[in-house]
Amino acid sequence: MFVLDSRLQQDSLVLGDLPLCRLLLSKDANYPWFILVPRRAEVSELFELSEADQQQLWKETTYLAETLKGCFAADKMNVATLGNVVSQLHMHVIVRRRDDAAWPAPVWGRHPAADYTSEQVEAIRQRLRAVLNDDFKEV
Repeated sequence: MFVLDSRLQQDSLVLGDLPLCRLLLSKDANYPWFILVPRRAEVSELFELSEADQQQLWKETTYLAETLKGCFAADKMNVATLGNVVSQLHMHVIVRRRDDAAWPAPVWGRHPAADYTSEQVEAIRQRLRAVLNDDFKEV
């Protein structure tokens, strides 16, 4: 059974589900920072997914990155899976702009996380509703 890692629960907001992944928003308003987590039990590495799930993860990651690039006027999209702190397999999809708080350095640990207001979160939800396809289901 799929259970979201407690650290991901603590550090992010659940936005919804794509066919394979739960879509999260990192609780850091410095950057539009999204996280895809395959809804598969006890998976920590890409190669532990079935081949079909590996392809679906890449499809969802590419779709999300492409959508966010246009939606948030990104200069660059950062896509990464690390898992050194949270071992549950998850893919970071981060919108980067030349005027963001960390540019051009990586976002990790660069600045303290900035809290979102409820209005900012709702604006992101509305923006995503307008651009994500029917495969996305809010939870």
